[in-house]
Amino acid sequence: MKFGILLNHEYSKDADLAERLDQLIRMTHLARDSGYSLLFGMHHLLSSLATFQPLPLLARLAPESGDMRLGVGVYLSNLEHPVHLAEMWATLDRLSGGRVIFGAGAGYRRNEFRSLGIDRTRRWSRMTESIELLKLLWTGEPVEFHGQHFDIAGEACSITPQQKPRPPIWIGANAEKTVRKAAHLGDAWIAPPNVKTRWVKGHLDYFKDELEQQGLELAGREFPLIRELYVADSDAAAASEASEYIRAEYEEYSNPEYGEDVQLWKSMFDEFQEKAFLFGSADTVADKLADFASAGFNRFIFRVSWGEMPFEQALQNVERFAAEVMPRFEEVRV
Repeated sequence: MKFGILLNHEYSKDADLAERLDQLIRMTHLARDSGYSLLFGMHHLLSSLATFQPLPLLARLAPESGDMRLGVGVYLSNLEHPVHLAEMWATLDRLSGGRVIFGAGAGYRRNEFRSLGIDRTRRWSRMTESIELLKLLWTGEPVEFHGQHFDIAGEACSITPQQKPRPPIWIGANAEKTVRKAAHLGDAWIAPPNVKTRWVKGHLDYFKDELEQQGLELAGREFPLIRELYVADSDAAAASEASEYIRAEYEEYSNPEYGEDVQLWKSMFDEFQEKAFLFGSADTVADKLADFASAGFNRFIFRVSWGEMPFEQALQNVERFAAEVMPRFEEVRV
């Protein structure tokens, strides 16, 4: 079992971004020195929030992060051509000494697809083809590929990843059909943070079932899960100390331009907090983690701050998990 941090690098438009970058570096140092193994970013374009883009951010943080593995949960692969993806991610893998995980998602926000002139209704067929082409490009050999979305005639990447045969590919997906597709596309399904426990465990079963149908072994695989995390003295204290910040950020996401049902998103927040987020005392958080681990999840990536939460409070959250919860799982931290 390994633990990681999902950096929140989205800010109000009037934020001091130089100060925020310094905070991200401090957060990286704390995670590195506290036993976390993964450092992830997020990816969106044209957001209502000022957003550091994840690849240059991770390149900046790579020398600060020790031997932590670096990724994005998830990168919107549909918004770029796979040739661009292949060379940019290969570059990051080289700069980091071979520590990259490519986390890919199909995307959903209408304004991103519309502004880039990409057909949102075909996002899964486009992503499937993109990842197939990406794997070929990462071999470094000349590629002949003639698909519905992309056409490459005998071209080869100028740079290949340091990891051989390639970096791990984790696929984000939110429905049974696409989770099953993920088992054919990538090495892991990366589960999202705001889905309920019963749902996420059931969909992990779909992913495992699809692997087994292909004759693939489950042993030794990574099964990652993103969760919102806040550790406090009690469950009530966690809600009191963090709810206003995470609620405000989730409401920021409920933008009709993003393709969301605004009222549904807002009405479900309390249910998310109770049945999806890891909010509570160390005992509560440890019990929930143990439940996820019993279902098969073995890589946990936590977002530990939201919106205008004071930075020192976010640091304390990282420290408390490392000190009060992480040691309980030492025997299974492989």
